[in-house]
Amino acid sequence: MRKVTRYPVEGPNALWQIYKTVSPWKGVKNFICIQAARYCPILPLKNWIYRHLIGMKVGEHTAFGLMVMVDVFFPEKIRIGNNSIIGYNSTILAHEYLIDEYRLGEVVIGDHVLIGANTTILPGVTIGDGAVVAAGAVVHKDVAPGAFVGGNPLRELKRSSDVSATETVTMGQRQADG
Repeated sequence: MRKVTRYPVEGPNALWQIYKTVSPWKGVKNFICIQAARYCPILPLKNWIYRHLIGMKVGEHTAFGLMVMVDVFFPEKIRIGNNSIIGYNSTILAHEYLIDEYRLGEVVIGDHVLIGANTTILPGVTIGDGAVVAAGAVVHKDVAPGAFVGGNPLRELKRSSDVSATETVTMGQRQADG
């Protein structure tokens, strides 16, 4: 079960009411900063933008692939440990706006975590240290430390401690390729 806080709304759908929950100026500033970071090829500069301009907690030597999209409205709810990789075109969300409610949840990604390309991480999940998430996965629940997970719905494929890091990445690619 994801750890999210639910906020019911009345009237139009929750997304239509977004600026009752977050300043439009915060959204604009974060959007501009995130778009700059998405295309920035300089990893230390990208991390600086995330840490200092939008308030994410990003560990040392963490690498964001090209086109990673982090939550525009609540990036301060995202924490990523040291020496992790967030793969190309992945999305990390800390909010969900639904018809009758919106939900907010912290996203915690541990140390030495590998997130494959085109992965979506939903609000309220924790990905443990040393975990590997296969490309294209939808992370809708917590991932145990050292686990190798993938798919939609997300399932454990193998413990990464059972294989070397190179084998794990290769297996993740095979899983993503079908």
